[in-house]
Amino acid sequence: MEKALHRPSIEARLQLVRPGFTLDVDLHLPGRGLTALFGPSGCGKTTCLRAIAGLSRARPGRVVVNGEVWQDEDAHLWRPPHERALGYVFQEASLFDHLNVRGNISYGLQRTPPARRQVALEQAVELLGIGHLMERMPQALSGGERQRVAIARALATSPRLLLMDEPLAALDAQRKAEVLPYLETLHRTLDIPVLYVSHAIDEVGRLANHMVLMGDGRVLAQGPTGELITRLDLPLAHGDAAATVIEGTVQRHDAHDHITTVGFSGGQLLLVSPTARAPGEALRLRVQARDVSLALAAPEDSSILNILPATVVALAEDSPGQCMVALDAGATRLLARVTQRSAQALGLAPGRAVFAQVKGVAVVN
Repeated sequence: MEKALHRPSIEARLQLVRPGFTLDVDLHLPGRGLTALFGPSGCGKTTCLRAIAGLSRARPGRVVVNGEVWQDEDAHLWRPPHERALGYVFQEASLFDHLNVRGNISYGLQRTPPARRQVALEQAVELLGIGHLMERMPQALSGGERQRVAIARALATSPRLLLMDEPLAALDAQRKAEVLPYLETLHRTLDIPVLYVSHAIDEVGRLANHMVLMGDGRVLAQGPTGELITRLDLPLAHGDAAATVIEGTVQRHDAHDHITTVGFSGGQLLLVSPTARAPGEALRLRVQARDVSLALAAPEDSSILNILPATVVALAEDSPGQCMVALDAGATRLLARVTQRSAQALGLAPGRAVFAQVKGVAVVN
């Protein structure tokens, strides 16, 4: 079996032709963390995932996961899906109805050779918070519980790569909010790369370290999430959903008024947090562009908790009468969506010093 030079990376060059659709991608992804394949329905995200899993055979095609070659058509090398050390979580949990939760997870464990087992059943159960569900049958589980069990079953195979195809799409808002914290814990805790298909930008902003923007079977852009979602030349940085992802660290939490102070490269952000946060805890925050206003001087006696010095980097038309402003606050890129009238009145242009104002209630974790 051919072995590529090991490095923490995922390479996937795939071409797959279907009636009326062609997938043609060249992916160079980090071999750690969570990478999101993002784009509208029908753009090829699931087709790409299936080709990486070997469920659909791309020709030509090459797939290398952290040094292990799964496919190389030029070298006549092909590993069928059952020989690829991967876990696959679908939109529907697809649990075995005749097995209880323990039996479903044990099934994943049993199909993994003992020498390759790196994730113990107990670890998977603890990470997904399903210890109290072990004797239940799938019919007695909520949608969120079923999906957490499905993820635990995939983890029990000790995969070298975890593929997740819109795992939250079938859940309502309450169940989705239930599962998201477990997904955050997973990719922070386990050294298993995750490819995560989604068309929900809020999920991507909360979970993904890296992302691939797809359209019509092609890669439009790929790179760190924080960079792609703020690029004014890409559609991600426009419209009501445009937002910034900010990596920060908790500095203190005031239990009296439930305000958490988070430090980041541009200063501090204060946000409402009913849950106590420990100093030093890493947080990923999201600020929507429509919640950022701009001023030329620091306001006084304002209800706005966050007033950040920033510099205008670029402007682009967003919609009739509105424009998107890219800002640098320290080493962090921010977006502000303002009216064109306001942009003209403030004389906004690259290099202009401004103050970005963000309500504490508008900063979300």
